[in-house]
This record gives sequence, C-alpha cells and structure tokens, in this order.
Amino acid sequence: MSDFPRTNVGGVSMPRLICGSNWLLGFSHTSKAKDRLINETFDSPRKIADIVEVFARAGCNAFMSKQSQFVYDALQEVEQRTGVHMIWVTTPSYPESSDPDTWKTAVEEARSFGAEFCFPHQTITDGLLDLPNRRLAPLLEDHLRLVREAGMIPGLSTHAPEAIVCSDASGADVESYIQPYNAAGFLCHLETDWVQNVIHNARKPVMTIKPLAAGRLLPPTGLSFVWNTLRDSDLVTIGTFTRCEAEEVIELSLACLERRKAEVELQFTRSKQSVVQDQ
Repeated sequence: MSDFPRTNVGGVSMPRLICGSNWLLGFSHTSKAKDRLINETFDSPRKIADIVEVFARAGCNAFMSKQSQFVYDALQEVEQRTGVHMIWVTTPSYPESSDPDTWKTAVEEARSFGAEFCFPHQTITDGLLDLPNRRLAPLLEDHLRLVREAGMIPGLSTHAPEAIVCSDASGADVESYIQPYNAAGFLCHLETDWVQNVIHNARKPVMTIKPLAAGRLLPPTGLSFVWNTLRDSDLVTIGTFTRCEAEEVIELSLACLERRKAEVELQFTRSKQSVVQDQ
C-alpha cells in the first residue's frame, strides 16, 4: 500500500481521501438515465472492487456508503486482492420503514459487516436538529448511543452546517461529521465561505463530500478548492466511474497537498489546437 496523508478520527488512522460510492451505486445527482447507466455498469461486487482497489493501493483505504451485502462483498474482494484493510464509513437510514425503532436493526447490521464508523444518514440527522436550543433531538442522541454501545464510532451525516454547530454546542458523542463542501456550493445550505467557517471551527474532523459538485466541476478546479481551504485534520470523499478517474483524482489530490503541478495529461479537443505550445 502506498502512502497518502492521513488524519485521526475517533482514534482510527484515516486517509484524508476517502473513496465515495455514489458513482458506483447509482446516485448520479444528474438524471435518472445516468443513474441507470451506473447501475448497469456496476452490476456486480467485482466491478465495484475494480475501482475501490485503485484507492486501496494508493493508501486511501477508506470507503463511504450505505450498507448492504453487495457493498460488503465488494470490500471483501478488495481486501483479498490487495491485503489492505478497508475502513468502512456506513451511513444507514431507517431500514424498510420510517419507524425510528428500526435504527437498532441498522446498527446491528453495520456491526455484523465489521464497519468502523456508523453515522445516521442525512435523511435522519437533518430532521432531528433542535435548532432553537442548539442541540440534537433526544432521539438522535439515542441513535448515537446505540452506535457507541455496538462498538463503532458515532458521527453525523448531514447537509446542514447547523448539525455541526448543534452537535458541538451540546457536547454530543460525535467523532466526525459528513458535510457537502465544494466550490459550486452544490447541496450546501449556506455560501461556501460560511460552510468553510463552520468546518474550520468544528471540534472534530469533517469528512467533506461532493468536492466536484457531482460532476459539475472539473477535477483540478474542485479538488484545488477543497484541499486548499480545509484543515489538515479534515477529509475529502470522492467517487469515480472508472479506474483511470480514480488514478487521476488521487494524483491531483497529492499534487495539491504537495503543492506541485499534477502529472496528469490534459484532455484534448480540436478547439484547443490554437493554444498548444511548442515544447
């Protein structure tokens, strides 16, 4: 396994670049047709493992996703191929019903899969914020307690920067937060400078997501923004559709962190011929 800069989250050594799952599990944030393309492409755990393996071999041995047997099988295959343990950040919601009592089932499933982290998904978290009192609703605190009792590390997946503020203000048992953060402001509830301010003042590391705004930003643009405006303790989660894309975002990220020019070949179209310089 190659080296990639790491941080510590809840006592676990984590690569600062996490492999995301939307572009492997059919959540394009673009169109139903694009979702269908993803699902038809990644129709087996082996095909997902092909992408995740690239991250694992580069030292980015962490994966963020919903939990399922399908994903578990893919991560197990990655570990068998590489000999590298994959750290799993799961973000379950209520299984099969909106009944909060089913949360215990989700936690037990995450534990059975060997996940290190179990964060209530945004669909749970953002509806259980007590904004006037700057705290989490008691039900959400109970969810976090169940995660801790199950031997996993609790945190919050959210689209609302207010979740970080409420969690910290109330001293909730939270070791990290999942928060959208990108130069386009895509799925950010506030302007990017305000989101950055919340992240910089967070008491725990922040796992940022959607650095390329679900494909709306070019990789050099989106990655330069997040890596140059986050703290050294924070993390970036990114999904890719191909092995080549995985290799590219890893190199771009390392170049940003090492403050050098990325060794990535530019894409070319005929309209760019006029700006090709003689070497």
